[in-house]
Amino acid sequence: MGSSKEDSANGADNSAANRRRADSNSKLFSDGEKVLAYHGPRIYEAKVQKSEIRKNEWKYFVHYLGWSKTWDEWVGVDRLMKNTEENILKQQALDKKQGVDRNSKSGKSTQTKPKVSSGAKGKKRKNDSSTEKENASVEKLINIQIPSALKKQLVNDWEFVNEQDKLVELPRSPNIDDIFEKYLEYRSKKDGMMTDSVGEILKGLRCYFDRALPIILLYNKERHQYHEAVADDVSPSTIYGAEHLLRLFVKLPDLLPYVNIEEDLVMRLHQKFVDFLKFLQKNQNSFFVSSYDGSKVSD
Repeated sequence: MGSSKEDSANGADNSAANRRRADSNSKLFSDGEKVLAYHGPRIYEAKVQKSEIRKNEWKYFVHYLGWSKTWDEWVGVDRLMKNTEENILKQQALDKKQGVDRNSKSGKSTQTKPKVSSGAKGKKRKNDSSTEKENASVEKLINIQIPSALKKQLVNDWEFVNEQDKLVELPRSPNIDDIFEKYLEYRSKKDGMMTDSVGEILKGLRCYFDRALPIILLYNKERHQYHEAVADDVSPSTIYGAEHLLRLFVKLPDLLPYVNIEEDLVMRLHQKFVDFLKFLQKNQNSFFVSSYDGSKVSD
């Protein structure tokens, strides 16, 4: 997750004196260059949008190809590789090892757009226009209002990690799977029965969380902890808790427009999401930790 507050602070380091001190740290990637970028445990195709000296070293602002611009971020040279055939083979080998489905959204970065014959171009533009309108409509419908108490929770979460260098102690209890189970029990008692639709929505949220966590839900200072806590065969939802789950709801309006769902379903999802957030707020004292530990963070 990006932070304008952090970017602003870091931007102040971009001075002429800083550039002179960084002469020995040569710029390895050019603006506009296509690269391979580590994001969590995986590698994605990306493009360098811009670059500058920050804290006496080069930082690169990258856009992950095939992903929303909301995932763009500043990264260091340690997370980038040249887009060479050799490195692409390394990428494919790593994805194969981790069982990545290249046809799923998690592998969208390597997909290429299908070629369209000249006779179909007009139809394609019409379809694209229709899709854009649908996405805009979905994005408007899924504009989730976070309760004020949970907004404050998000602010405190940011300050603990980025200003106080503290992390949530892992594994969390209750973890995300536990919270989902408690919500199912809550809904079944309130509705008088267990609804399959609620269970399916929670499964979808779990899938979203597990995939999105290393990509857009972690602050940079939490990445080292993530690599230590989450093994290849372990689901992040069994390790992380309400603090990181709440971050997902901030990002959902950016993610859902890329899913092919109808407006009436989006409206039902919106209602369920709002109800779930109210459930989180109601159980805020038991689901969220009041303070983070003093573990050493990684920059």
